[in-house]
Amino acid sequence: MWEAWPSEPYIRLGSFGAVLAAMALWEALALRRPPTVNRRLRWVNNLGLVVLNSALVRMVAPLGAVGFAVGAETHGAGALRTLSLPYWASVVAAVVLFDLAIYLQHVMLHAVPAFWRLHMVHHADLDFDVTTGLRFHTLEIVLSLGIKAAVVLALGPPPASVLIFEVLLNATSMFNHGNVRMPPRLDRFLRWFLVTPDMHRVHHSTIAGETNSNFGFNLPWWDFLLGTYRDQPAAGHEAMVIGLTHFRDELQVDRLHRMLTLPFVGAPGDYPIDRRGRGT
Repeated sequence: MWEAWPSEPYIRLGSFGAVLAAMALWEALALRRPPTVNRRLRWVNNLGLVVLNSALVRMVAPLGAVGFAVGAETHGAGALRTLSLPYWASVVAAVVLFDLAIYLQHVMLHAVPAFWRLHMVHHADLDFDVTTGLRFHTLEIVLSLGIKAAVVLALGPPPASVLIFEVLLNATSMFNHGNVRMPPRLDRFLRWFLVTPDMHRVHHSTIAGETNSNFGFNLPWWDFLLGTYRDQPAAGHEAMVIGLTHFRDELQVDRLHRMLTLPFVGAPGDYPIDRRGRGT
């Protein structure tokens, strides 16, 4: 299996490094909001969590979700294989369906209190920039891998489509968490087919009703169609408060060991959807 995809880690690592560098440069040239906490502390620990998560996933599943797609292809499993679609159509359909699955997974992380405890590590970041898009608890990464594996086995997509989606998901997560300024007209145009930083920033508001909106990572369509879209934060992008109301101590949320223990020692607050709904 590994021999069939020897370039997979290099493709993923190369795209990760290129997008991270591009977004960091964009943030340096056109900052949307001034930093409110120690940037160096955040970056070192957020990126440290990425290294830890990547190493763990490589040990658990060397090819990640692509490996499950290779297995499904070998055994002829999956719904897409019964449709006899052209190869290109299977790839496009798989990428779109994966994106819907990730949207639903994201809603689930906000709806189930136990899962929210893991996901609040992402939301506890007191600033919003490219590294926020990489900051996820290790157990959430493992949970997400399991969900992706189930979707892959159910769909039976071409392995290339899984790699394309994984690269896109990583790249767009860094993009839509960017602390970058773009012309409002360009932002409105891009929102028709891509989640923009201004769109996703609303999701990182301390206000529960805003936190439980704009769940998309790649495509904005699911938020539009399923009623979870919110155009702007009530306080405006410059004045809105980022993070969670009950975690405001920089040393509590921006150190690696505190991130890893946060789900087990921190209160979930009133954010889970089943407690407060999407709020107002």
